[in-house]
Amino acid sequence: MNLPMLAARNALRNRFRTILTVVGVAVAILAFVSLRTVLDAWDLAIESSAKDRLASRNKTSWVVPVPKKYLDKVRVELADEGLTAASYGTWFGAKDPTHKDLFFATISAEAKSLFDVYDEMIVPEADKQAFIGDRTGALIGDALARQTGWKVGQRVTLQGTIYPGLWSYTIRGIYGAKRRSLDRGIFFFHDEYLQEKLPDHRRGNIGWLILRVADAKKGSEISRRVDELFTGSDIETFTQSEKAMNLSFMATFSAVLKAIDVVSLVILAIMTLILGNTIAMGVRERTNEYGVLRAIGFRPRHLVGFVAGESLTIGFLGGGLGLALSYPIVTLGMGRWLEENMSGFFPIFHVTPKTYATAMLLALGLAAVAAAWPAVGAARLRITDALRRVD
Repeated sequence: MNLPMLAARNALRNRFRTILTVVGVAVAILAFVSLRTVLDAWDLAIESSAKDRLASRNKTSWVVPVPKKYLDKVRVELADEGLTAASYGTWFGAKDPTHKDLFFATISAEAKSLFDVYDEMIVPEADKQAFIGDRTGALIGDALARQTGWKVGQRVTLQGTIYPGLWSYTIRGIYGAKRRSLDRGIFFFHDEYLQEKLPDHRRGNIGWLILRVADAKKGSEISRRVDELFTGSDIETFTQSEKAMNLSFMATFSAVLKAIDVVSLVILAIMTLILGNTIAMGVRERTNEYGVLRAIGFRPRHLVGFVAGESLTIGFLGGGLGLALSYPIVTLGMGRWLEENMSGFFPIFHVTPKTYATAMLLALGLAAVAAAWPAVGAARLRITDALRRVD
């Protein structure tokens, strides 16, 4: 039997304590993987944005509307400059009284052009035409349909928030998506239905323009041209790519993301302390044995190897268990639920190979760090002092 095997066997001498430590390490690694996957999913949500889609909003803020007539001007002026489709949307803000805790996007839009700017949308042609032809019709994502149980042809009533009151719609279609760039949890409805119920002073305004371009590489140039059209107007615009728009939106959550990042590191620090305490207790219990080993010719480096090997064994077992649990819990459990119910924020949610590798390397690296002080203490033991100690 060689030294590494002896070191590994030492970790199993107090099995109950070792099992508890391994479980503690596994929980820490599982928590780390979960939190890092949240951060990765945010990045993937941004990267999955449509490359050929732009958004043009009020230069002041997202919450300030722009005149609806801007859409017609953009269509005319940029028709020969690479603009392939144009539409608009307005954040409506409403809740389903029967699902009070359910959050979903409600957007009023121009029905006919909606399918041009969101070319990844999959809707049966009959349902598409039914939606376009019904002023009170609604089009919902398949993820939202699963959450609410709504069916095509069903009449639903929403409680307005930004636009107060009760608003009734008929579900005319349920859409899917070819790509992950489209949130499958949106409730779309006709903007004309919204406009006719508004007071005169609020009519004729929309939330933002949605534009598609023929060449994504010319997106910045077309964005500049759109803004130039309204420079000097009472209401100026700010146009950016969908990716940049998502980045600016998610920047509002920067404090939360930073906190998640910090918490993931704190969890690893706690894991290191727990593992270090276990190794220190083991070294103390075996002080007399280390004295015997030194007396029969083992060198200090051999004792360091014993201690480090024991710590690495526990770190490896705990890290492996944590990673094994992360697939069913994070990827299959949390991931599938989030992709189905919060696809706008997490269109892709799974543990990446990079996260797996990082977590295991950290488990082993921090196990080595946890063993450092106990290993140095074992190496510095004087033979006579070690042989006298009896616990």
